[in-house]
Amino acid sequence: MPIILGRVSQTLELPRVDGPGSGLGGAWKVIVRNDDHNTFEHVARTLARVIPGVTLQRGHEIANVIHNAGRALVYCGQHEPAEHYWEQLKGAGLTMAPLEKG
Repeated sequence: MPIILGRVSQTLELPRVDGPGSGLGGAWKVIVRNDDHNTFEHVARTLARVIPGVTLQRGHEIANVIHNAGRALVYCGQHEPAEHYWEQLKGAGLTMAPLEKG
């Protein structure tokens, strides 16, 4: 599964990329930024609800990274799911970096 969690510079698993000419392939990065209006609990619960494979405990760990590092990469993978997760996280009030191709 092409999910990367933790500090932006830390890679737990390299993302899979689609073949040439796919246009939307490659690794798209979903990054959550630190802010002054979301609680750790809200960030952790939202990550656990939106990002597949993220438990509430892992959500708290990621929230801590966001707080201390200013941002964290919460998903890296295909465009369509990355866009979906980005929209869901933003809709829940999290502060998002622009979706970017990695």
